Formats: sequence, C-alpha cells, structure tokens
Amino acid sequence: MTSTSPDAVPYPLVVRTVALDDLAHPGPRTVGAPSGTDDATALLDLLPPDAPLAWVRRGDGLVGWGEALRITVTGADRFADAERAWHEVLAHAVVRDEVGLPGTGPVAFGSFAFDEDSAAGGVVVVPRVVVGRRAGRLWLTTIDSGATLRPAPTLADVVGPRAPVPSPGAVTFGDGAVPADRWPDVVGQGVAAIRAGELDKVVLARDVCARTADPLDVRWPLHRLARQYPSCWTFSVDGMLGATPELLVRSEKGLVTSRVLAGTIRRTGDENADVARAAILAHSSKDLEEHEYAVASVAHALEPFCSSINVPDVPFVLHLPNVLHLASDVTGVLAGSAPDGAATSPAIGGVAAPASIHPSSLALAAALHPSAAVCGTPTAAARDLITRIEGMDRARYAGPVGWFGADGDGEWGIALRSAQVDPDDPRRIRLFAGCGIVAASDPAAELAESEAKLIPMRDALASD
Repeated sequence: MTSTSPDAVPYPLVVRTVALDDLAHPGPRTVGAPSGTDDATALLDLLPPDAPLAWVRRGDGLVGWGEALRITVTGADRFADAERAWHEVLAHAVVRDEVGLPGTGPVAFGSFAFDEDSAAGGVVVVPRVVVGRRAGRLWLTTIDSGATLRPAPTLADVVGPRAPVPSPGAVTFGDGAVPADRWPDVVGQGVAAIRAGELDKVVLARDVCARTADPLDVRWPLHRLARQYPSCWTFSVDGMLGATPELLVRSEKGLVTSRVLAGTIRRTGDENADVARAAILAHSSKDLEEHEYAVASVAHALEPFCSSINVPDVPFVLHLPNVLHLASDVTGVLAGSAPDGAATSPAIGGVAAPASIHPSSLALAAALHPSAAVCGTPTAAARDLITRIEGMDRARYAGPVGWFGADGDGEWGIALRSAQVDPDDPRRIRLFAGCGIVAASDPAAELAESEAKLIPMRDALASD
C-alpha cells in the first residue's frame, strides 16, 4: 500500500543543484560557535527544528528540511512500493545538477519498519532543501514545483536566522514493553529454543521509555551523537534518530559495501583494560559464531546481484566509546547486463530491474533485510521466535534508514543505537537496544550488553 500526503506538490518537481564555497550562513550558529569551528556538526548546524533530515558521518553526508513530497507505505511490499512511487516522481522531474556527485540532484530520505506487519510501515520524504558535503566539496539542492527553473539558489536564501538549540531538560527513564528485570527471562527462552534445535541464532531487543521535561528538539541529540560517535552514521528521518555503527548497504556506481557488526563487549574506560578486552572479543568462540552467522547472511543475500563478492576471512574490532564490536566490511561488484540485453539482476519485491540497470540501493536493502545481525539464523525461524517471545513492536528500530538518489545509488544503515520521538508528544521518546543470542549466551550478560548499547541515546538526551 502506498500513499502520498494530501497536499503533495503538483508535478513536475523542479530540482536544482549548485556548488557551495562554504557553509557560512547568516545569524548565530545553532551551538553558539563561530562558523567552521566544528567540522563534525557543520551540516547539522544548518537544520531547522521542524522535522530535520540527516545522514552524516565524520562531517560528510546530507541534511535536508522542508517537505516537497511524502510517500508512506505498509506491508510486505513496502520497499518495492516506495521505489515505484519514487520512480513516478522522478519521471516528471525537471533536473539541473551542476555538481554531479553521489547525493546531488533529486534525493529522498527513508525509514522502514523492521517487520512487515508493523503499523509503522515506512516513509520516504523528499525534502525541499538538501545540503551535502563529500571529500571537501559542498553543494545545495532545492526541490520545488513549477514549470521553469528559478535563478541559482544560495544558502542565504534557504537558511533562516538560527537560534540556540534548547536543552530537553531533565530526563526520566522507565521500563518499556518488557521490564528490565524480566528481559533475561526472554533471553532464556531464546537460548532454550536454540539449544532445542529450532534455530542457530536470534536477535532479541528491548525498549526503554524516556520523558523529557521540555519538548525535544531533535537537533540536540543529533549534535551530541555526531560529536561522540564520529565513525557512526548519525541519522534523522521522520522522528527516528540515532547513530548507527552498521551500514546495511552502500551502492555507488556499481560497487556495494555492507558493514556487518555482531559480537559485542562493553568497554571499561581504561585503555589498557580495553585492549585486553578487544583481544578477548577477537578470540571469543561465542562472539565469533554470532558474527559468522551475520556475515554469511549478508554475503548470501548479495550473491544473486553481484559478479564478485569479497568476504574478509576474519573480522576486525571496531572501537566505539561505549562498546567494542566484531566488524566485517563485505564488498561486491554488481552484475551488469547479459550480452543479449536481458537483465542479470533478479526481480526484487515484485519489481524487476530493467536491462542494463543495476538494482537500486533500496532494492538491495530490501534483499538484505533482515540480516542475521538484527534478526537471526535461519531468518524465518528467528522472525517467528521474535514475534512469539520479544513482547514488543520494534516499529522502525532495526529497519533500514538512509537515503537514495535519482540513479538509485545511496546509503542505507540499520536503525540501531536509536530512538523514536512520539509524533503526538515530543516529550516522549522510545529508546531501543538488541543483542544477538546463541546457544552459549548468558541472559544476565545480555542484559548488561543491552544497557551498554542504550548509553549513546541516554547520553544524547542528557543536558550536561
């Protein structure tokens, strides 16, 4: 099922991308710092408080605001329906792109539910303004409706006066769908199912409810996440925000990359102790087993679309401020067209890739979702067990979140280390964390791991 907002702009969309010299704009910066002093948040500093869109890592990426068009989808075909609607929009668009980099021209941000039966469904937002940065190059894209191109826009035309981002004030936390003291029992059920031979691995998640004294301006946690977790992808789409360490898929000019994380140990804060813990993690049979399932699921999902795939023999240890992860970067080259013109890419979600056209990044994300890193192995058995014992609707937690452009290329992460702002009450925020469970998992240890994974969002909401 697909729908657009009732006040959607008439066709055609008129898209103009121009180069920028810098990110200077009128008025004080949102964090009170002189322009250009905080490279990690320079893009985020441009955002207004209302429905900001973001996908930023190490200061590069995209931010957007305004809404030219909104596409909402539900059900098992949500990814294919979203892509079909995006193509319909593009068919009527008038585009002038003077930069020609990934992320220029027409761009849409998206966020999708983990489960096909979730009422959260999915949303694709086409912003009115996008500002991007990549390897030192900057650009501005405006998306409007009308019959003609307007004069080249400037940053001053689209960025209004800036006010400091307000603190959310005191934050109180409470139990989510399953109280913390009962969650080890849920993990125990998962371990029992694995030991009984029902499946090899399951990822179980829990939520925590936060309430802020004042309405949350999502720019507050976005700035803190971007500074504290620069190696993660800081994102914001339709009230879903976070800093994910896990890249579900990047597709760019026929090359695909997926960063797989599975296997975690909490940091101590002592550098020498953490080096020792990294060595323990790298040799842990339990964590290596969990990681192997996750990598295999990604490689298996990408294989039909790639002419070659590179899977690292051993994972590396990714160091984040709160935890250490086993990580692997799986890469591949998308298959081209057969000599007779027949497309070598299979149909995805009921939509066949045309001859000579690679599957889009969203189609690849659909094929990869859900990976063993957020669901389990075998996938069907793990999903059934999650539905049976987890005790909550994940909504868009652990679902694909990211962006894609007119050529289908883009980046999609997994919505981890994340939170969802209540659309009816900006003082209510739902935080999420999940853990991979295998036969050797200890329920108490998994609860501690989930608490460690909640730290990024807890800290991001804090006022200190």
